[in-house]
Amino acid sequence: MFKPIPVAIGLRYLRAKRRNGFISFISLASVVGIALGVMILITTLSVMSGFQREIRDRLLQATAHATVMGAGEAMQDWPHATKIAMDDPRVSGAAPFIHVQAMLTGNADPQGALVTGILPGEEPKVSVIGSKMKAGTLDSLKPGEFHILLGQELAAWLRVGVGDSVVVTAGDFQGTPMGAMPKIKRFTVTGIFAVGHNDVDRNLALVHMGDLQRVLRMGEGVTGVRLKLHDMYQSWDVARDLALRLQGPYRISDWTSENANLYHSLKMEKTVMGILLSFIILMGAFSLVNSQVMLVTDKQADIAILRTLGLTPRGVMQVFMVQGVLIGVMGTVLGVIGGILLTINLEHILAAIEAVFNVTLLPSDVYYITGLPYELDAGEVVLIAAVALTMSFLATLYPAWRAARTQPAEALRYE
Repeated sequence: MFKPIPVAIGLRYLRAKRRNGFISFISLASVVGIALGVMILITTLSVMSGFQREIRDRLLQATAHATVMGAGEAMQDWPHATKIAMDDPRVSGAAPFIHVQAMLTGNADPQGALVTGILPGEEPKVSVIGSKMKAGTLDSLKPGEFHILLGQELAAWLRVGVGDSVVVTAGDFQGTPMGAMPKIKRFTVTGIFAVGHNDVDRNLALVHMGDLQRVLRMGEGVTGVRLKLHDMYQSWDVARDLALRLQGPYRISDWTSENANLYHSLKMEKTVMGILLSFIILMGAFSLVNSQVMLVTDKQADIAILRTLGLTPRGVMQVFMVQGVLIGVMGTVLGVIGGILLTINLEHILAAIEAVFNVTLLPSDVYYITGLPYELDAGEVVLIAAVALTMSFLATLYPAWRAARTQPAEALRYE
């Protein structure tokens, strides 16, 4: 009794048993359509976010959040740079490194790879490769012994294992009495690691930094300093601040710029998928339009009586907008609840499907994962719910406007 008249009438129409059962069926189909669209959209985007997180985390296991490198020449003051970096509370670890593109030759065709010189005692501060060893240990890299660690995929392509020799041919040339010759050195494989990211396992080799300095004749210089941060999303700001404090010609980069193409493509794929799946919600909204138009036609006499009793066209419009919006709210709420529950239990559902049909939907040797990752983002859930509610609101405008234009005399002529 305390509700506004249009709201009270709209709620009464929504609860009342309708003479035309088909209208009720169309209204139920609208609720189901909106709920399914919201549920599928939440689940799909959550799974895609989970895969993006998995790819990012696996890649960052072997690479730094940010790097500060010498501009065109080796960085000689890297101990000072490391000390300054560790004084920054945003930095959790810092370690020097040397990068060089090289050709590796084993027992098969030569393979290109990124050979990285590290200090085994400092490397755990910026990466987890030491805990990803399939054979050997990170400590097997000892200065002067020319040992090398290979990614699992790279070792398979080279057809080498622990104890075999690998010839490393660096890209830079050095002058000799016989002319310009590439820098070549034989290393012994003492370990194999598997991070779980194909680009790393296929293209990375690790050696002791001192050995690579000798091969490249860099003296005490390094390529740069790698940083691991407490918050990876501050990577660019931290690297820039460190370069400014060092007061020299330095180049900086971070994980977002080094893998820009990968993350832009993943983001674009997620955006496109979200837009396409939004059409499922749109179909539910079209069903809502149909049900409301049919309801307006069915309630012509009631509308005419309400008009003669003094209800304004605006009030009539509000009556039918209340119904349409409530149908959209019910569908959205059911979809949000269903989407969250489906996402949380998706791994169990996947396991049940695999058990029933005796298939493996996500083989670990192909996808490098043992489960189905997901990441429920509250912001995305709110955005999806807002889109569904907006579509539902827009779907009620035309039927409500049509009801407001009803002329009482015309509607009651044949009653």
